[in-house]
Amino acid sequence: MSLIVLAFVVGAIGVVAGGMIGCVGVGGVIVVPALVYGLGMDVQDAIACAMMGYILTGVIGTTVYARARSIRWELAGWISLGAAPGALFGAWAISGVEPRLLEFGVGALALASGLNSLFGRRKPSAAEPRSLRAAELVLVGLVTGVLSAITGTGGPLVLVPILICLKLPTLTAVGLSQAAQIPIATLATIGNFAYGDPDVSQGVALGIGLALGTWFGAKVAHALPRRTLETVAAGVLLSVGWLVLARLGFRQFV
Repeated sequence: MSLIVLAFVVGAIGVVAGGMIGCVGVGGVIVVPALVYGLGMDVQDAIACAMMGYILTGVIGTTVYARARSIRWELAGWISLGAAPGALFGAWAISGVEPRLLEFGVGALALASGLNSLFGRRKPSAAEPRSLRAAELVLVGLVTGVLSAITGTGGPLVLVPILICLKLPTLTAVGLSQAAQIPIATLATIGNFAYGDPDVSQGVALGIGLALGTWFGAKVAHALPRRTLETVAAGVLLSVGWLVLARLGFRQFV
């Protein structure tokens, strides 16, 4: 496969994942399995490529939410303070972790995300949003940075459920996740370059695809019923999770 064709295919994967992100806020978790099983990349290289691609989507998402004044910057700063070293640690960790363990983590996260999309949606609560302390936000950022960098899923997939569980409004959680995605993706990429040799062309192609897909997905989200979109996304995530875990189980006995 030529480099041009490879870049096109990687970009197409980004469009599909970005479309899911734009529609229902998930999608980053399918990137690594698509690169590993679709293109035969090593899982470490796929994770590094994914994190590089999330830099552009983080900038775009943050710009959109900032213009709408949907980002609480006083919270974003504390989260980023924990997320940055967490992402660096995650980038260091994947260089020495058994690839099958990384694949298991990606598959389990895809499966959990699918189940959450299908069964975990709750009606908005009328309770007052909880006030979080700085130490809590730094810890949340640290956990998000580590998990995002290790699995190559990007900040929103990990951070949004955590913040919603902590009773922050959904819009606030999504806005914070966009802002946190920039330091997570950037620091993880710096770490990946320090501990490996990521392919810049593939990372750029993925980033462009993700950006285009996110824009298109946001348009689709306003044209189709929300529950339909969530059900489709849940089906994709469950399929990806089962595929990854099934392949790991099959290889265990081969």
